[in-house]
Amino acid sequence: MSAPDAVAALAAALRANIARAMVGRTETVDLLLVALLARGHVLLEDLPGTGKTTLCRALAASLHCRFGRIQFTPDLMPADVLGVNVYDARQQRFEFKPGPVFANIVLADEINRATPRAQSALLEAMQEAQVSVDGVTIALPEPFMVVATQNPLEMEGTFALPEAQLDRFMLRLSVGLPGRDEEAALLDRYRGRHTPPRLEPVADAAALQVAREAVDRVAVAAPVRDYMLDLIAATRADERLRLGASPRAALALQAASQARAALSGRGFVIPDDVKAVAAAVLAHRVIVDTAASLRGIEPARVVRDILAALTVPIVPAAAAGGG
Repeated sequence: MSAPDAVAALAAALRANIARAMVGRTETVDLLLVALLARGHVLLEDLPGTGKTTLCRALAASLHCRFGRIQFTPDLMPADVLGVNVYDARQQRFEFKPGPVFANIVLADEINRATPRAQSALLEAMQEAQVSVDGVTIALPEPFMVVATQNPLEMEGTFALPEAQLDRFMLRLSVGLPGRDEEAALLDRYRGRHTPPRLEPVADAAALQVAREAVDRVAVAAPVRDYMLDLIAATRADERLRLGASPRAALALQAASQARAALSGRGFVIPDDVKAVAAAVLAHRVIVDTAASLRGIEPARVVRDILAALTVPIVPAAAAGGG
């Protein structure tokens, strides 16, 4: 079995297992797996009761790894996230007690309910997979992924994530409301039961690491790379945007496109991969100017408009496998 086929098989197993707890939401699940394979973090933004926490728990349960949950509240302190040094009188020394961030899959539930000080505790962890406590740097377990949730409508008692924090998330996703048939299946499945079924792991950290290394080797041909660069440059030039995409956004776009290609069983990226992940990667990293915002223009719409205006490259078969 080729490396891309192995990645696709792993993704299929994870997808099928998650489907035991989540009804529908195929596109959201696939993008969540894209972030997992591309070593990215995810911000799940949607209304209460749409399954954000269930989705994250299902992902963690599908992997043989440690799951940590942090319920963000206004009184949360950085030490509640990272951990704290506690003095051991018998040993006459301080001992570090790790916080819930020391897990493989970390659910930052309702992240915008905590103060910026508590939110910033995740910055180093998300960017460098390490934390610094009292001048000592400690590596986080591998793999490490943060899935944060927030309600986009509730404003009272919340603290908007600053641009630097948003930029640490590879993807911003919406779970969305189910269709009528999906909701009917949901009611039938949970008749007489109020909790999701207990899931057994279908993959371990070693298998995930092999899949991630295969994603790293997915080829990006020069025409596809230039297509991504054109997209990034267009966000910086669009008059509706006050802030365009950063170089970190370009790296995230490439990594997500590689993961999406591997999920499809391909060892090379095609323009459709870029299109499929572009809005989720870029919309939360660009800022619409005031005039456009008053007209109801949202960042995702700008990204889609730019994609529609760009010339899609035709990648020859001989070039698809090389950069």
